[in-house]
Amino acid sequence: MDGTGRGQKSFVGYEYKEIVTDNSRLSFLLDGYESFGWEEDGRLSENAAAGKTTLQQRTVLRMKRNRKLVNKVELTRLERNFEACVDEIGKLEKAKTSAATMCALIAGIIGTAFMAGSVFAVTAQPPYYILCILLAVPGFLGWIFPYFLYKKIAGKQTEKMMPLIEAKYDEIYEICEKGNKLIY
Repeated sequence: MDGTGRGQKSFVGYEYKEIVTDNSRLSFLLDGYESFGWEEDGRLSENAAAGKTTLQQRTVLRMKRNRKLVNKVELTRLERNFEACVDEIGKLEKAKTSAATMCALIAGIIGTAFMAGSVFAVTAQPPYYILCILLAVPGFLGWIFPYFLYKKIAGKQTEKMMPLIEAKYDEIYEICEKGNKLIY
């Protein structure tokens, strides 16, 4: 008899993980990692409320899971597959606007080159006003047109990428479902 009167609590060893993510993906990642046995680590200092610390628009998510899971190897494999799919979704999201940004920048630089030619034409001795006007018109169009070019290309890229992104989300949901079955 130990004389303390306290009940014995069984020891559970945990492994810990920190994930840095955007605030917009926080709930999605929390749901996903819970399917692999991870849970939020609630025992942190007061400034880290509920396992999250906000750093500008990024969040550090602190998680823990039991080290003695039965199917830990398979869960780890599924978790890595999940993380790879999340990274691919991020790349596909960036691809929606990257081509549009490049085309808009190139059009703006060409417009700036025409405007520079216009300035050189008007400051020459003697000034070439007609050449200045002829170069200024495409220069102004080169400054206005990139906005509309960006919108058009970004819209087309979004339509093209959305089925791929949705397919990745479906793959993620299947992975999480498999992981969840292994835990329970």
